[in-house]
Amino acid sequence: MLPARQISRAHKDQTSEIVTLSYDERFLRRKRLTCDSGASFMVDLAETTSLNHGDALILDDGRAVAVRAADEPVVRVTGNLPRLAWHIGNRHTPCQIAADHLIIRRDPVIEAMLKGLGASLALQIAPFTPEGGAYGHGRTMGHDHGPAGHFALSHG
Repeated sequence: MLPARQISRAHKDQTSEIVTLSYDERFLRRKRLTCDSGASFMVDLAETTSLNHGDALILDDGRAVAVRAADEPVVRVTGNLPRLAWHIGNRHTPCQIAADHLIIRRDPVIEAMLKGLGASLALQIAPFTPEGGAYGHGRTMGHDHGPAGHFALSHG
């Protein structure tokens, strides 16, 4: 199969293959991937990119390979959602947000913290599609508290 050098966020109905990837596997730049059918192809993107469920990788011949989020161990969190979401975000933990629950990846330390805050937790195996960064799509691997020299902020 030809290499994929482009991503489309709008080719959902025009795909010829599907590649199923975990949250970690959906963060890539250059890698050989294997489709659910067994066909393989090389991804060669200009920069490291966070792929979302429903995106498509466009092969050099124009065909599109749909990206599907794989099932993985997650935790469904319910309780005082604004408070729980604040504590999850304060630890820079990726989080999927719904109106009546939150979803995080399995993490015993975060789970213990949430239980201590009164959360109800349900272990599940499901696709994990957390919110992207506040200033555009994709994930936030680090963060910045504003222009240097204006304020000294810390997490201490």
